[in-house]
Amino acid sequence: MTPPFFLLDPLPEGDAIVLDGAEGRHAATVMRIRVGETVLAGDGQGSVLEGTVVAIRPRGLELAVSGRRTELRADPRVVVVQALPKGDRGELAVELLTELGVDEILPWRAARCVTVWTGTRGDRAVAKWRRTAREAAKQSRRAWVPTVSEPTDTEGVAARLTGASSALVLHEQATNRFGDFTPSTSGELVVVVGPEGGITDSELALLEGATPVRLGQPVLRTSTAGAAALAALAPRLGRWN
Repeated sequence: MTPPFFLLDPLPEGDAIVLDGAEGRHAATVMRIRVGETVLAGDGQGSVLEGTVVAIRPRGLELAVSGRRTELRADPRVVVVQALPKGDRGELAVELLTELGVDEILPWRAARCVTVWTGTRGDRAVAKWRRTAREAAKQSRRAWVPTVSEPTDTEGVAARLTGASSALVLHEQATNRFGDFTPSTSGELVVVVGPEGGITDSELALLEGATPVRLGQPVLRTSTAGAAALAALAPRLGRWN
């Protein structure tokens, strides 16, 4: 079984460290990790260490570090523009995208989104997505926690596409097949996922920087379409080799 993974920012230096704070308390009191067990800790920015528990403290664990490694950022960098789903389906989308290797999630206030993020409600929603991404990164033992950016409108998405090396927009009426799309091997790859009600014609016109593609015969929900696209892209990007 893969050792449990915890996030510490900053990641302590040295051969002997203390896993404390909320992560340490969770490890000691909830997970009940014991002396002699191996754990992993990372800073969410590519650095990961492996250590053996040598003592249990009231608020955490004392570790003897046995190794450290640094993972470079993935290239191409995969960005998913995610239209705002209803209810807790937003957190589901973030969780799945994180587990499947997304590098950035850009919340999109599309025209047909039922959910509206404004004011403090929007701030709370963004914070919740960021917590979800962090927890999903821990669960999947990811060295990099994906970025959850501030929400944007369609014009903002269109501006983002201008800097992309390649981009696609999932559309149920597209004539281009997903399998025929050739992603860039470097730079930034952007995947645009529309809302449950679909992308409007005017939005599609603004998103001319992305190739409309049909993922497959079934029409997927917005909370799962992005994850399906990432799963299909991962082998082609060499991420699952």
